[in-house]
Parts: sequence; structure tokens; C-alpha cells
Amino acid sequence: MLKLGLTGSIATGKSTVLQVFADLGVPTFSSDAAVHELYEGEGATALAPVFPAVVHGGKVDRAALGRWLVAHPSDLPKLEAIIHPLVRRRMAGFLAEATATGAPVTVVDIPLLFETGFDYGLDAVVVTTVDEATERARALARPGMTVEKLDTILARQMPQAEKRARATYVIDTSGPILETEAEVRALYARLVAPPT
Repeated sequence: MLKLGLTGSIATGKSTVLQVFADLGVPTFSSDAAVHELYEGEGATALAPVFPAVVHGGKVDRAALGRWLVAHPSDLPKLEAIIHPLVRRRMAGFLAEATATGAPVTVVDIPLLFETGFDYGLDAVVVTTVDEATERARALARPGMTVEKLDTILARQMPQAEKRARATYVIDTSGPILETEAEVRALYARLVAPPT
């Protein structure tokens, strides 16, 4: 089974690309979705002693957490030290299940794949990319996003050029969504094509 990592900076089309793979029948894992689930239960329990101001009723108030991290950026490593291992455990379980099904390809979406330096044992990496003006426009159109919050996020992400240099495959999502979908389908066809 080919274990394919998917990464890219904020608002570069990772979710769109992941959905196209899923629509093709590829088993997919979203780290962001796993974090959202963790914030509703196990993750909230783990974070409550360290971030009591952002956990209410057994759930993480994501807006409050975002505000906290903008005001206290030095607390981000504490958050990641608690949440990242929980996400990796879920990812390992997903990969084990996918392997058992005999799927030829799996895709795991890991936004901070390169930044964390953790070895996920991937076979190849797809990087989504887009021009910086489009990236900012897309990100700022998200609910609750501010310029300050976006700048905080971008400051901890590796520059897009460096991510592209590290990629096995690059998907530029600057064009219409149909072009992105076609690019993903073409990549999938290459990945599952029998060797010549």
C-alpha cells in the first residue's frame, strides 16, 4: 500500500484535494477533522488542566482557544505536545485498517507535516500550492479569521517554496476547481497504474 502524505500551507486547497481522493474511493484521513473530534472529548479532557479558560462543558471552545494562542503564542508548543500524539495515534489506527483492506493507496492530510519533523513513515508527499495573494484572500474569507490570526498561522508555517521543493508531487490549486480535480485524478491514475 502506498502511504501518501498531503500537506500545504493554509488555504492552499488541501481539503479540496483530500475530498477528490475520497471521491475516487481512496481511504483518507484528515488531521484537522481528528483534532475537531478530539476537542469534543478526549482532547478537551487532556487540555483542561493546561488551558482551563478554553474548555467548557467538556469541550474545547475553538474560538476562545484561537484568541488565547494569538495572545499567548508561546503556549502553542504545550498545545501541540498534548494534541499531536493523540492525532498520530488515530492516524496509525487508520493506516492499520486501510492496510488490512488491501487498499492500493491511502492519503493522510497533515497540515504541519514538514514543520513538526515527525517521521510518519510515508512513501510520498503531495503539496498543495497557490499564489500568496489568493492564499491570503481565501484564508481571510474564512469565518473568524483576522489578519492578526492569519499572520500568526503563517509565521509558524514553512514557506510554500520550501514545501514545493520537498514535495514528491505538487498540485497548484490556483485555477478553477475542475482543473484541480482533474489534476488529482491524473495523479491517482499514475499512482495505481501497473508498472510497465
